[in-house]
Amino acid sequence: MNIDLIAGARPNFMKIAPIIDAIKTKQGNGANIIFRLIHTGQHYDVNMSGSFFEELGIPEPDINLGAGGGSQSEQTASIMMGYEKVLHEKRADLCLVVGDVTSTMACAIVARKMGVGVAHVEAGIRSGDWTMPEEINRVVTDSLTNLFFTTSETANQNLKNSGVKKDCICFVGNTMIDTLLKQMPRFKRPPIWEKVGLTKGEYIVLTLHRPANVDEEGKLKVLMDEIVRHSNELPLVFPVHPRTAKVIQQLGINAPKIYMIQPLGYLEFNYLVKHAKAVLTDSGGITEETTVMGIPCMTLRDNTERPETITVGTNELIGTDPRNIGPAMKKLFSGKWKKGSIPEKWDGKAADRIVEVLLSADCADCFE
Repeated sequence: MNIDLIAGARPNFMKIAPIIDAIKTKQGNGANIIFRLIHTGQHYDVNMSGSFFEELGIPEPDINLGAGGGSQSEQTASIMMGYEKVLHEKRADLCLVVGDVTSTMACAIVARKMGVGVAHVEAGIRSGDWTMPEEINRVVTDSLTNLFFTTSETANQNLKNSGVKKDCICFVGNTMIDTLLKQMPRFKRPPIWEKVGLTKGEYIVLTLHRPANVDEEGKLKVLMDEIVRHSNELPLVFPVHPRTAKVIQQLGINAPKIYMIQPLGYLEFNYLVKHAKAVLTDSGGITEETTVMGIPCMTLRDNTERPETITVGTNELIGTDPRNIGPAMKKLFSGKWKKGSIPEKWDGKAADRIVEVLLSADCADCFE
């Protein structure tokens, strides 16, 4: 079996790394499975992608499509043209895509148009928010997918509700958590730790990048002011996404205990998360990591595609209204934040389950 593994943006690398490890283990045991790692180039900044290959032990990509930059439509077109050329030159048996970024959707479209089956890791998650590009990517990708690998029973039900055959839905767990559990012993302190004298449980990590929070300058300023006001004077460590940095520079936001730093590599960022008092974020993936590490998480969004981080984990959806910051912080500092637990099959073995399915004959009907 010849598989194309598609990675294009930061979250993809965390999800693809354990799958590569699982394939290599099977190869060592004589299994007939090979892969071609294709980096679309969607994220081209070294802090956003390149360092992940080294940190997570991912081999250099076999192919880099170099599709970074441009609008979403331009990126989608560039990825599609690049991947189409790759398949013309050497056809794969299967295109395996992960997550919900532009690369995921674009390569799934090309694969199916060229008669190559598609397997989607993290299939079936839904926010119901059509203003999110990721939601469009998810729905389009799943409408083309042959084999669905899911992280939760909620995702399973979403797929069933949309008419997917249950035999093509494989509840395997979360490969991002595979990576987290494997790499946790290797987490390392970032320079900011010593520079400002951070101590365990005595600072808050903040990440913001979604348009609803950062595109309106006035709203971002109010949001930041509320976070600072209710943070009990704890340091706020803010690795600034490139999208957000542009807006913040224009606003001139500055406070004594906000530490705005460059985006961090995987090992340094998760060291900060693991030892934080809490995390405020509008990212979906971080809510999964905080759930497994038992760190209180406040999601600054009005919806989530990962409800298990709320119903089971340590995450709470507090919305995009800055007025919700105060009550959430009060709950945190009064010691009333929920403890949470770990969702089913988030045990570090999801990638092994995926490769077992790929090597079995059980899913053959899904590709007919």
